[in-house]
Amino acid sequence: MLYLDQISFSYGQKKVLENLSLTLNKGELLAVMGPSGCGKSTLLHLIAGLKKPTGGSITANAARISYVFQEPRLFPWLTLEENLRAVLNDQEAEDGRIAKALEAVGLSDAAALYPSQLSGGMKSRASLARALAFGGDLFLLDEPFASLDEVLCGELCVKLRAYFKENGISAILVTHRTPDAQVFADRILQM
Repeated sequence: MLYLDQISFSYGQKKVLENLSLTLNKGELLAVMGPSGCGKSTLLHLIAGLKKPTGGSITANAARISYVFQEPRLFPWLTLEENLRAVLNDQEAEDGRIAKALEAVGLSDAAALYPSQLSGGMKSRASLARALAFGGDLFLLDEPFASLDEVLCGELCVKLRAYFKENGISAILVTHRTPDAQVFADRILQM
């Protein structure tokens, strides 16, 4: 599903990734861990095509990729439901995806709220709900639980793992929390 062959990337003179090779199979869940600044988020940006590697190649056999960024990127002038609707076509928006996604992250009662009315943790869950509504066969999750308490993190890790496994979806989770990685992933990449 995803093949990285000798990937390298630098910010100017600073090498962040050097000759990284990785294979992610269909339905496989990978956690990526490591200290700040080691290239975890950069790796996701490269896979998503937001940055180009300075060396090597990336092949992603995914029809649709969903990306959850570290910072919630919600449109402030739209309600939570409208934020989810914004990434869907009309057919997708009417098939119940929005309600299911909000329910999955525990935000069903917040659908009519604007981002300014949400806590930091609710905004993070809203970004996750938007990715779930959008769907895909590869999910890139860049510390989506960073502003959540440990109990909620654990619950979401279990729910997401079950959802991805049930639907044969591959995912890469960047996290600093070992318990999240252990609960969510089939394997862990330490950078």
